[in-house]
Amino acid sequence: MTQREHPILLTPGPLTTSRRTKEAMLRDWGSWDADFNRITTRIRDRLVKVMHGEGTHECVPLQGSGTFAVEAAIGTVVPKDGHVLVPVNGAYCQRIAKICKVIGRRFSTLDYAESAQVRAEDIDLKLRQDPSVTHVALVHCETGTGILNPLAEIAQVAARHGNGLIVDAMSTFGAIEIDARAAPMDAVIGASGKCLEGVPGMGFVLIRRAVLEKCEGNAHSLAMDLYDQWVYMANTTQWRFTPPTHVVAALDEAIRQFEEEGGQPARGARYAKNCEQLISGMQALGFTPFLSRAVQAPIIVTFLAPADPTYQFKRFYQEVKNRGYILYPGKLTQVETFRVGCMGHFGPDGMNGAVAAIADTIKAMGIKRIGAAA
Repeated sequence: MTQREHPILLTPGPLTTSRRTKEAMLRDWGSWDADFNRITTRIRDRLVKVMHGEGTHECVPLQGSGTFAVEAAIGTVVPKDGHVLVPVNGAYCQRIAKICKVIGRRFSTLDYAESAQVRAEDIDLKLRQDPSVTHVALVHCETGTGILNPLAEIAQVAARHGNGLIVDAMSTFGAIEIDARAAPMDAVIGASGKCLEGVPGMGFVLIRRAVLEKCEGNAHSLAMDLYDQWVYMANTTQWRFTPPTHVVAALDEAIRQFEEEGGQPARGARYAKNCEQLISGMQALGFTPFLSRAVQAPIIVTFLAPADPTYQFKRFYQEVKNRGYILYPGKLTQVETFRVGCMGHFGPDGMNGAVAAIADTIKAMGIKRIGAAA
C-alpha cells in the first residue's frame, strides 16, 4: 500500500484514520447484542467527559452525518414556538439558518463578513433588542474559512439573557477546549469523523439533562427525535433503529487512542503544530492565508489561489493528489481559494510532506505568480 494509492486526507472530514481504528471495523456486531450495547454506553460516557459534562449533560448519538445531528439538536431542543438567533460568518452558519427554515423554527440572522469573528457584544445587543429570541445557535469553528468564534464569551452572554445555546462543535470537539463547567450550553454537537479521528457515519449531541427532560414533543421528525432516542437508550441500552455498528466500534477505538494521546490538550497541540507548519511552509512558497492568525483555528486553513493564469484548481488538486495528499476546494463566494486541513492521523512529517507536494506541484504546473488574484 503506497501513499499515492491511499493519499492522506487534508480535509475537514472525513479524515485519515489510524490502522487501529480501521482494524476495529473488521468485526461484525449484532445491533441488539449486549457486547455492542456496552460499546455504545462506553462511548456516551467518554464523550460527556471530554467536555466535563459529568452530572449535567447526556450524550445522545444519532446515525448519519454531522448535519443530521445539527438538525436533530435544533428540532429537539428548540420548541415549535421558539426563536433562534443564528450568527452567520460562513457556509455552515448559513446551513443552520436553512435547517431552521425547513423544519419550521423561527429564526433571525446576525450577519458578518466571512473573515470576521462573531462578537459577543453584538449578540448581547441583539438579545436586548429582541426579547422573543429563545436560543442562540453558534458554529464554533466555521470550516468554510477556518475561523474560530469565541464560544465562552457568547455562552456567558446567552446565559445572562436566559437564552439556550446550541453549539455546532463539529470541527472543534476533542481538539479545542469546550468546558461545560465554565460555559453554559444547552447542546453541543459533534461527529465521529472529525477531531476524534473516527470514521464518518455517526453524530452525537451532548444535551443538558435539565433541558432534555423538557423536550418531549418538540421534534419535527421521529428519526431525529433526540428525546425519544435518549429515553429508549436509557430503558434498553439499545439504539431505536439500526445503528452504524462498524462506525461505533471504530469510534470506540479512536477514543481509546485519543485518551492515550493525552485527550483534548494533546490533540489540540498536535493540530496547532500542524497548522503552524502548514502556514509557515505555505507562506515561504508565497501563498497568502485568507484569515489573520488571531482568528485562525488550528483545524483547516484557507489560502488565496495564485494569480498565475496557469493555475487551475482541478489540475492543482490532481497533481497534489498524485503526490499523496488530498486538498479541499474553497468555500468562499467572493474570492478563489482552496483549503488544507490540519486534522487527522498522518504523523509528525505529514504536514511538511504536504507542503513539499504543493511545492512540486507549483513547479510541475509552471506557476510563477503565487500571489493572490484580485
